[in-house]
Amino acid sequence: MAPDGGPVRTLLRVTAPVDLGRIDPRSTPGLPGTEVTGEHRKAWARAQVELVGGELGQQQEMLFAMAKAGSDRPAHRVLLVLQAMDCGGKDGTIKRVAGAMNPLGLHIRSFGPPTPQELRHDFLWRIRRALPPPGYVGMFNRSHYEDVLIARVGSLVPESTWRARYDEINSFEQELVEDGVTLVKVMLHISYAEQGERLLERLTDPRKHWKYNPSDVDSRARWDDYQAAYAEALSRCGTDAAPWFVVPADRKWYRDWAVAHLLRETFDTLDLGYPPADFDVARERERLRAGGAVAHGTAEMNSR
Repeated sequence: MAPDGGPVRTLLRVTAPVDLGRIDPRSTPGLPGTEVTGEHRKAWARAQVELVGGELGQQQEMLFAMAKAGSDRPAHRVLLVLQAMDCGGKDGTIKRVAGAMNPLGLHIRSFGPPTPQELRHDFLWRIRRALPPPGYVGMFNRSHYEDVLIARVGSLVPESTWRARYDEINSFEQELVEDGVTLVKVMLHISYAEQGERLLERLTDPRKHWKYNPSDVDSRARWDDYQAAYAEALSRCGTDAAPWFVVPADRKWYRDWAVAHLLRETFDTLDLGYPPADFDVARERERLRAGGAVAHGTAEMNSR
């Protein structure tokens, strides 16, 4: 079923100036509101993610096949960039949306604090090293945007340094697009209250203690600063070549539905297909049949 109100890429795309306070984290843009209502929406949305997942798997296969066949133009690569506040659902989104794809064609990377080696280079060095190869679908859990988010809020570098990075990011992403990378940049937008509930859940359930980090509470105390940092990054680095999408993420089932549709619609823009054979199919079929006949005859003689 197509989303109500038009393509999800249109409904969730943000343009400058971005005001996150005007986007309800519990809203469900594009979700059918007449045929599917109440609690049925959750079950329906989850079933839709599985259906769309089958399409994503086929599109991923075509992406890989076209890259393997080769062409005169740069081979397509798709890169999903996920950013969110702590507990925003980046891991869960990747698990749900990537589940139907072939893991051999996925290139998933998570970015934590820079290592000593990474700190010896510019902030984009480790990002370049983690890009998906041609024909692959890449997924970044956090990304180069941490260097205008946490670096800004935590005063890890001078203001003149992180402000200069907006233009560097735009140039870098334009370079990627020209090299055949299609970027899908998604901010998973949760509310302050929802984050609090998810953090408390991690403390309540012993199976989730490993997910809890005391520093998350420190970051939570800077909520308004992070919201301002996100708003400026979305405003300054949302371009026609690499737009930003904000997905309301308080409802996990809607989050997964929206991101799955964003990816499917993105694949649809790439004019993917299975490449034609570069050999004579009829001749190869006859060779195979002839070889099978010979092998069958030989097996019969050996059995006598």
